Amino acid sequence: MRNFKPTKMSFSVQEIAYLALLVAASVVGRTLFQPLPNVQPMTAIFLLVALYLGCVRLIVALLCLLITNFYMGMGIWMIAQAVSYTVVILMMSGLRHVPIVKRSLILQVIFSILAGFLYGFVVSLLSVYLLGLPSFWGYYLQGISFDTLHAVGNGFFYGLLAPIFRRLFHRYYPAKKLIY
Repeated sequence: MRNFKPTKMSFSVQEIAYLALLVAASVVGRTLFQPLPNVQPMTAIFLLVALYLGCVRLIVALLCLLITNFYMGMGIWMIAQAVSYTVVILMMSGLRHVPIVKRSLILQVIFSILAGFLYGFVVSLLSVYLLGLPSFWGYYLQGISFDTLHAVGNGFFYGLLAPIFRRLFHRYYPAKKLIY
């Protein structure tokens, strides 16, 4: 048996516990705000994790989706949700390398709002394909009010949580060069 050499992709026990707390916060947030359609802190948390830690921690989003869909309802739409969150998280992870975005909370909030619409667009696109629906634009336009609620919720929660998460990530990852 060969000796195991940890790589950059391996997680320490402490980091696994930290990521588990982020998953728990996301799941509780989604559950708490379940009565409000598409208004939840989960997407904002995913965006903050992507901004500070990159797309490697996509596991947080996928675990949250899996856990919340277990008790809110599991279906073929989870594939569309997972792909949509992956697209949004990869975009935010790419934006973390743009200096003006890294320094501007306002630009980050604007992206979080746009991410609500992007998420809805990708979910609709994949749902039409997965469910065999006849018209993408009809399906998408019927859900635009939900996408708007998602976008507004993202902007609100991102603006609220960004300063808190900045301090938390700075405390946990002091060696990493975090933004701000």
